[in-house]
Amino acid sequence: MRNPARRFKIGNHWVGEGEACFIIAEAGSNHNGSFEQAIAMIDVAAEAGADAVKFQSFQAKKLYPYTHKKVAYLKKLGINKSIFDIIRQMEMPKDWIPRLAAYCNRKGIIFMSSPFDEEMVDALTPFVPVFKVASYELTHLPLIKYIAKKGKPLILSTGAATLDEIKAVVKEVLKTGNTKISLTQCTAKYPAPLESINLRVLDTLRTETGCLVGLSDHSRSPIYAPLAAVAVGAAFVEKHFTISNRLPGPDHSFALEPDELKGMVLGIRAVESAMGDSHKILQGVEKELVNYRRAIFTDKNINKGQTIYKRDVSILRKPGLSVKGISPEEIECVIGSRAVRDLKKGKCLEKGDLMR
Repeated sequence: MRNPARRFKIGNHWVGEGEACFIIAEAGSNHNGSFEQAIAMIDVAAEAGADAVKFQSFQAKKLYPYTHKKVAYLKKLGINKSIFDIIRQMEMPKDWIPRLAAYCNRKGIIFMSSPFDEEMVDALTPFVPVFKVASYELTHLPLIKYIAKKGKPLILSTGAATLDEIKAVVKEVLKTGNTKISLTQCTAKYPAPLESINLRVLDTLRTETGCLVGLSDHSRSPIYAPLAAVAVGAAFVEKHFTISNRLPGPDHSFALEPDELKGMVLGIRAVESAMGDSHKILQGVEKELVNYRRAIFTDKNINKGQTIYKRDVSILRKPGLSVKGISPEEIECVIGSRAVRDLKKGKCLEKGDLMR
């Protein structure tokens, strides 16, 4: 059995070690059943600079029993319908898939949609370059293996899962021959409090499974967890967004609005730029500032041939002088030497000024 891939391609994007973070703008079902709103969400994601926009492809009859009652967290949002009825209203018709994919292609953004049953996997396969599996489907091994056998990269969310469950799923996916598998840390709560995000587990997931790792973030902030995740090596960041927090529906209130999504993308790219490459070198912007480091200066007028004592010199910062000067490290060589010429008070000493 082969190990998980450390780099792979999603469309034209390389993902993994040494690559930019792959940013997924999660539209989910925030289209509210409107094709026009789905198109508008693609526009928002593309304008924000996200690499992909992701929807959800589910069927109520294959997701919940029709007898399922109301859900507590939705009741708090003033939604008093049963979860089955809510999900049925939020279904994305299959005939949207090729149309949304084509529009994404024109906008230069990758189309994604999470499948929740095998029928939707088949409907999506011709149109998506990668599959993303939601947290609550992590233990649905028949579905995950069915997806893995399609041979496309696979991102698994790990909300509410144990490490043993995650490792078992990774093992089953690898058995299918698909090594393009990655994991996203996720807290399965909407919205998730920052203290529950647990970004340190990214390293645990990477070490324990060998997979690429990222963050599927359900916290409200557009910057805290996503930017910190990139700083600790996330290959992916996924974040819910909406046209407006005021729209009706279960996922709008905690999702990012357009300006926040754009700010998150800009922040991630800024953090990537700031991360550097781990090599300690003199940066180009620092080169002229070397002339402000300390050197040895005369504290008084010194005559030619005079022996220099400690009281005759000081170690001061150079005020941008172009002369190299003598480094403070060589102070012992300066003390006891003699001036080869008259030296004025305040002169930055150079090696040619002295002799032993």
